[in-house]
Amino acid sequence: MFLYRFYPMALLSLAFAFTSVAVHAESIIDKPAPLFSGAAADGSTINLADLRGKTVVLEWTNHECPFVVKHYESGNIPALQKDAVAKGIVWLQVITSAPGKEGNVTGETAQKLNTHRGATPTNTVLDSNGSIGKLYGATNTPQFFIIDPQGVLVYKGGIDSIPSADQSDIAKAENYISAALADLAAGRKITKANTKPYGCSVKYAS
Repeated sequence: MFLYRFYPMALLSLAFAFTSVAVHAESIIDKPAPLFSGAAADGSTINLADLRGKTVVLEWTNHECPFVVKHYESGNIPALQKDAVAKGIVWLQVITSAPGKEGNVTGETAQKLNTHRGATPTNTVLDSNGSIGKLYGATNTPQFFIIDPQGVLVYKGGIDSIPSADQSDIAKAENYISAALADLAAGRKITKANTKPYGCSVKYAS
């Protein structure tokens, strides 16, 4: 009888836990992107409002996540970064890993990791308190948000269409980020503006 009463209570508690973790905020396609200010790995401060007039890519990342490792070791994300930055797009990595959690790094370490991996983001935002992640409702690494020059959120979701940590799947997958940026550059409505992200959970503080 005790177990019979316990299971519904446990399920209810579990459901509440998932809700409280997953639903931090709601970033809405075709609405103004949430503004933020955050410390960058190079010691500067990044203010999203200052980037109005430029396309901005926000990449949630965690160098210890196998799904992130897949896209960096293969050169997939570094290639996307290099191409985007060359076109004047501002590419910001966002590290939302709380102190003591997987992926938490100092600014110096973040820069060294990027050098080692051949990564060329415009900068890296350190979000150890999770405020920016919660503002956007970031749930996974990797996960992406694209903001157009008018400051409107035009894409949010995953990097591609095959949710795996296997590098061999990259060539077979539809790359949502390159497609979205191509649509945006051509003045077209982004075909797939809201996709499902996959990867590791964002390591917010408990």
